Amino acid sequence: MDTNETTIEPLEGADAPRFDNAPIGVFDSGFGGLTVAREIAKELPRESIVYLGDSARCPYGPRSLDEVDGFVQQIGAWLVERGVKLVVIACNTATAAGLAHAQRTFPVPVIGVVEPGARAAAHATKNRRVGVIATKATVESDAYTKAIRHLDAGITVFSTATPRFVEIAEQGLRMAEGPIEDFTSLVSTVYIRPAFQEIAREYLEPLRRCDIDTLVLGCTHFPLLKALIGGVVGREVTLISSAQEAAHDVAHILSRRGALASEEHEPSYDFYTTGEDVEEFRSFGARVFRTDIDRVGRVAFPS
Repeated sequence: MDTNETTIEPLEGADAPRFDNAPIGVFDSGFGGLTVAREIAKELPRESIVYLGDSARCPYGPRSLDEVDGFVQQIGAWLVERGVKLVVIACNTATAAGLAHAQRTFPVPVIGVVEPGARAAAHATKNRRVGVIATKATVESDAYTKAIRHLDAGITVFSTATPRFVEIAEQGLRMAEGPIEDFTSLVSTVYIRPAFQEIAREYLEPLRRCDIDTLVLGCTHFPLLKALIGGVVGREVTLISSAQEAAHDVAHILSRRGALASEEHEPSYDFYTTGEDVEEFRSFGARVFRTDIDRVGRVAFPS
């Protein structure tokens, strides 16, 4: 027997690798937050996800921040009851309205999408002139301006409410049947009708004239319109989607907490909607998530 042979004992206690196969909870006012869920699934392919789209009360943008904060509490509690290990508020309006309250209330980490997007914008800008497009409620909350200027007080932030972009994104998902639309659907998630171009120019030309070099897509629906938006503001403007940045934050938090899923874990994806039409959610959601959505249920919250 080789007396120099070393037997490696499995680690125990604090030094042992820790895993947590509980799901990540993600919610939004509708389909848009699936852009965040998709990025989480790409970055963390072993993680399970429970996603809720509050389609029955969409859009959140025109509602008061107090009302949206109530929705955050209601949905966050529902996700916690399902045993999630972390909650992602995949909606900019809901983040602005209810993130701090949710972090104080729930027993698991809660992250939003404003801070990750603001951080990416502050790092990307060269001329320190950043545009933000978002819903009316997000713009009025000043959440992005505060978050960006907290990182660099010398950055000038130009914010514009673009409420019709949510409508355009969802209309684009409902592509009409026809040969042109069928062809377009092969190369794009969202069909951009000619009328959408004019709406985009009306919203974005003032920002372009402000000489911004970075534009934050401050609504999780807006990455679906990246080609449309980029075509108006020009290639020299960097578009920031908070979805990928939020996924990085999820990975970092779970890693630091020793709460990543194990390598052997088979992930599951469960989707829920508060809307009446589950099949519509399944169909449109699959286009945003970019894979088939098999497990879809309906949730009815008390009003």
